Amino acid sequence: MDTAFILASSSPRRRELLEGAGYVFDVRSPEIDETPWPGEHAEAHVRRMAREKAAVIAGPRPNELVLAADTIVVLKGEVLGKPESAQQAEDMLCSLSGRAHQVMTAFSLQLGAHQKEVLCVSEVTFRELSGEEIRRYVESGEPMDKAGSYGIQGNAAGFVRELRGSYTNIVGLPLAEVIEALGEMDQAP
Repeated sequence: MDTAFILASSSPRRRELLEGAGYVFDVRSPEIDETPWPGEHAEAHVRRMAREKAAVIAGPRPNELVLAADTIVVLKGEVLGKPESAQQAEDMLCSLSGRAHQVMTAFSLQLGAHQKEVLCVSEVTFRELSGEEIRRYVESGEPMDKAGSYGIQGNAAGFVRELRGSYTNIVGLPLAEVIEALGEMDQAP
């Protein structure tokens, strides 16, 4: 594939997924405030983050295609972001233990005034986790840069009893949907 675009993300997982699919792209990391607005629902928040990331990078580059994404973990309507401490990571994992939650990824493609936005939702159910398992996982450092304090592509794969929806969405980028949207954007005037 020879599609060239800018990936507005610092996520190594998104880069790996796109490179694995054969895409050529540049990486620019957008700097935005990712704090949810008071009363903002999870879906609205993740969509807004993807749009804002795309807009920041696309602004000075109106003739270049920009892909931006945001992924959140949602448990009973509450957004579980990236943990700020080991204790917060443990607390999040305890709350996910034995329960189902949603992983939402919104992505935005922008080329000049033309924009496409897509939301993907997957459901993940964790098995019951022991306190010792959670402590060991947090001590590994793996959960510290991940929404919900886990990465399904890493050691937390053994926590997952069931998943419904796109696996790559849970990793951080719903690849099938992105490929379709990139194809549509190539047709944009």
